[in-house]
Amino acid sequence: MAAPFFSTPFQPYVYQSPQDAVTPFQILGGEAQIVQIMLKPQEKVIAKPGSMCFMSGSIEMENTYVPENEVGMWQWLFGKSITSIALRNNGPNDGFVGIAAPSLARVLPIDLAMFGGVLLCQPDAFLCSINDVKVNNTVDQRPRNVVTGVEGFLRQKLTGQGLAFILAGGSVVQKNLEVGEVLAVDISCIAALTSSIDVQIKYNGPIRRAVFGGDNLVTAILTGPGIVFIQSLPFHRFSQRIARAVTSPNMRENPKFFVQIAIFFFLAYVVIVSSLILTDV
Repeated sequence: MAAPFFSTPFQPYVYQSPQDAVTPFQILGGEAQIVQIMLKPQEKVIAKPGSMCFMSGSIEMENTYVPENEVGMWQWLFGKSITSIALRNNGPNDGFVGIAAPSLARVLPIDLAMFGGVLLCQPDAFLCSINDVKVNNTVDQRPRNVVTGVEGFLRQKLTGQGLAFILAGGSVVQKNLEVGEVLAVDISCIAALTSSIDVQIKYNGPIRRAVFGGDNLVTAILTGPGIVFIQSLPFHRFSQRIARAVTSPNMRENPKFFVQIAIFFFLAYVVIVSSLILTDV
C-alpha cells in the first residue's frame, strides 16, 4: 500500500494513485493521532467536518454537500452530518494539512484499490480521503446492542480506488484470514473488515441481555478469506467507563438521590391519577 518516504520517528509514507500521482503523508502522535498530508497545487483532501487541526496558508477550506446517493433524509434525521469539508491547495507551492482524530484513536491508512475497492467500517470511522473514495452510511435499525447482520454494526461502507484514513481505538491488530479460517471477535472490537469475509452473529446469552447492554454479549464469527482490523478500545466502551466513574461516586456520596427519584415518581403518579379522576367526573 505505502512505502517509507524518508526515515523519521513518525514513519512518513507516500501514496501513489492509479493516475501515478504521488502524495506524501505522515501519521503523527501515539494516542490521539494526526495525519499530515502534503498537497501539490490544486490537490485536495475530503475530510469529516470539524477534523481539521492545522493547515498551511495556501490551503482553502469549504463545506460541500454529500451527493444524494451517499446520504439520505434518514441520516439527517438521526443527526448524521450531510456535509464534508474540502481542503484544497490553491497556492503555487506545495502545502500541507493536518487532520486530527476526534478521540483517543489510531489513524489507519487504507488503499482501497488493494482491498477490492470496498471496506466495511464501524460507524463514524471515516476521517479523510484522497482521490476516489465514497462514504455510504446505513441507518441504525437495531436496539442498543442487538445486531442482525454485518451491516447492523459495520454501518459505514467505503468504496472507490483512492486512499482513505479511518479511525480505530486503542491498539490495532490486523488479521489476515485464509480461506475457511475462523476467528471469533467481540463485535465492538471490529474496526473494519473486507467484504469477502463471511460474518455470523452469535449471542452469548439471552437476547434480552443484549438489548439492555453488557460486555462480550454479542460475538462475530468471521470466516475467511479476507482482512479484519481489530481495535482494543472501542470508543463507546471507553466512554461508558468514564460515565460510570463519574456518576457512581456521586450516587454513593448522595444517598438522598434515590429518595428524591422515588418522591418524583410518586408525585407524578399522583398527578396522573388525579387528572384521570377529575376527567371522569
